[in-house]
Amino acid sequence: MAPDTPNRPDPRLTAALIAAKAAGLVIRRMGRGGGTAAPGLIADRIDPGLLAKICDRLPSGVLVVAGTNGKTTTSRMIADILEADGHRVAHNRTGSNLVRGVASALAGRSSLSGDPRADVGVIESDEAALPAILRLTHPRVLALNNLFRDQLDRYGELNAIAVSWRAAFERLGPETTIVANGDDPTLAAITEGLVARRVLFGLDDPASRHRLTALPHAADAATCRRCGADLAYDALYSAHLGDWRCAGCAAARPLLDVAGRDIVLDGVDALQTVVDWPGAGEPLPISVAIPGMYNVYNTVCAVAAATCMGASRAAIADALASFRSAFGRIERVRYRDRNLVMALVKNPVGFNETLRMLITASGRLETPTLIAINDLHADGRDISWLWDVDFEQLADGATPLYTAGLRGADMANRLKYAGVAADRLHPLTNDLAVALDEFVERTPVGETAYVLPSYTAMLALRKVLSDRGAVETFWRQ
Repeated sequence: MAPDTPNRPDPRLTAALIAAKAAGLVIRRMGRGGGTAAPGLIADRIDPGLLAKICDRLPSGVLVVAGTNGKTTTSRMIADILEADGHRVAHNRTGSNLVRGVASALAGRSSLSGDPRADVGVIESDEAALPAILRLTHPRVLALNNLFRDQLDRYGELNAIAVSWRAAFERLGPETTIVANGDDPTLAAITEGLVARRVLFGLDDPASRHRLTALPHAADAATCRRCGADLAYDALYSAHLGDWRCAGCAAARPLLDVAGRDIVLDGVDALQTVVDWPGAGEPLPISVAIPGMYNVYNTVCAVAAATCMGASRAAIADALASFRSAFGRIERVRYRDRNLVMALVKNPVGFNETLRMLITASGRLETPTLIAINDLHADGRDISWLWDVDFEQLADGATPLYTAGLRGADMANRLKYAGVAADRLHPLTNDLAVALDEFVERTPVGETAYVLPSYTAMLALRKVLSDRGAVETFWRQ
């Protein structure tokens, strides 16, 4: 929390802020990007305490969001809610979520004296960076969406992240509230028995027609962390998330503090749910113009975290009713008289959930789709994860599937082995600008088409669309 006395001059902090702002300005004017990371890296060399100093000056404290999937969407939801509630919010909205990216965002929002020009911080954190970000920001609330396998060459096995997170959580005091997904067996385990206060959210809609009937191949928590026995589910909503229990010991999903019920999914357009928090008033109906069961989890997490920050029910409902997806996350683009729906895919669970959302009631994908896969550092060099995605569900039907990107040929090969007929497969060039144009030309005028890119492919495709005036540059959104 901010001190009661005025901030004293800090020449080192001021020098770091001058350098960060100058670097960001030069980068943007040269057209080399939005300056979302390098300014923070430069500032950190001058004053490693910059991030901690700015966060300490936020009167209403800091909220940190972490998880494998959904953290950009969830953090944007929370930032929008807090703004609707009357707060001035400092937020790394571009999704640059390493320490340098967070420092860049807060430095850009601050005066040269270190005044953050905000009263609350909402910080999205990379999984590997979370321990460092917690140490520097001392959050009032920590929101945890889920923990899935992702980029094994960068993060290591799931348990490595879980162990690292648990050690960081043990250093948090009672002034921090951890809002954790109780439907995730790993998160439930590593947030148990801490000094920090814990609030558990999840879904409690056992009659929902949107439940899964069995654990998907890509599920990452199939066994109990206590005894190693298989987990069973009384309700399974997404990947390994649901009302779980151990067949070998007494471990089970803890009682939820916050629950999403009465779930309605409207294709690729919207969702509705009722968020119930006993003791916090009547259940709150929520409607959001984003689709998918995974976004139901994001929504319930955002409601719980914002409530812990003191947001009003009216601000929550109003902000979510007007919420729009982050760039590349179910982003709708009108381009050359076609309607493109772009959905980022970056790991097996996320890809499976995206396919689940796009496949119609007939059980088939009925919309032309471009899958663009790169293997640059930010994507993960190892693309073996594609073999853990359930592409076999695309085998039926006649809809054309296009592949592109640095590993477009590997993607086409994976679809071939998934049973997709050869006459439906259309490998395109590695040049994403050329591939996009060819894909669009093969899509009838006025029709909708899906674009499923990995992270750097998404950025490259959006740059093409931005250069052609179809979208706004992501760092300006």
